[in-house]
Amino acid sequence: MNNLSSPQYVIETEAITKIYGSGNTEVVAMRDASMQVEPGKVVALLGPSGSGKSTFLTAVGLINPPTSGRIIIQGKAILDGDNALVNLRSFRRQHIGFVFQKSNLIPFLSAIENVQVAMEINGVSPSAARTRAHELLDYLGVGDRANNSPSMLSGGQQQRVAVARALANHPSVILADEPTAALDSHRGRQVMELFAQVAHEQGAGVIVVTHDHRSLDVFDILYEMEDGILEKKTRETIA
Repeated sequence: MNNLSSPQYVIETEAITKIYGSGNTEVVAMRDASMQVEPGKVVALLGPSGSGKSTFLTAVGLINPPTSGRIIIQGKAILDGDNALVNLRSFRRQHIGFVFQKSNLIPFLSAIENVQVAMEINGVSPSAARTRAHELLDYLGVGDRANNSPSMLSGGQQQRVAVARALANHPSVILADEPTAALDSHRGRQVMELFAQVAHEQGAGVIVVTHDHRSLDVFDILYEMEDGILEKKTRETIA
């Protein structure tokens, strides 16, 4: 994990708001959303479709900056409103890992090559990238599938390779958007448990957007978003 400092929180958002349009066409997609995630913690972000979850995730992921508010990662201020305080593309590549609803693996590359390429575009040598890719696939239980193409992997195996790719550059932040939506309940739970394992063992801060309430016991912290408002929850209030 890239260690810029030793902060209390790996992820902090301070009252981030996202507004689209203006005047009569103004839409507030997210309002004053604040979250704090400690290293090694995995967070579930719940809420109905259209509630602003993806808006929040893409803001934290530095893809879709907020209109106002601040984002702090590893104790370093990254965004102040829509004002970038660092090179966002470079910072994102080095410090943030993404996992999506679909694995989005490159179909003509093997599992290990899909993990390698994430490092090689960051300047890691092919030999070092291949060594770490092997280590990650072994760690995630798909080392025996390293040379298989994505089409030869099950949905759960593909997502494990996608998690390996997200971990490739030692990110301090991992963001997952509905990563189990295409999986059955058993494989879905396995993937959720994998995120908890990664957070606890790698010391990353992990945020998982999910609709699946059956695996909430896996998470350390629960948040819910509704109508663009983010609120911390307990298991009792979610149930």
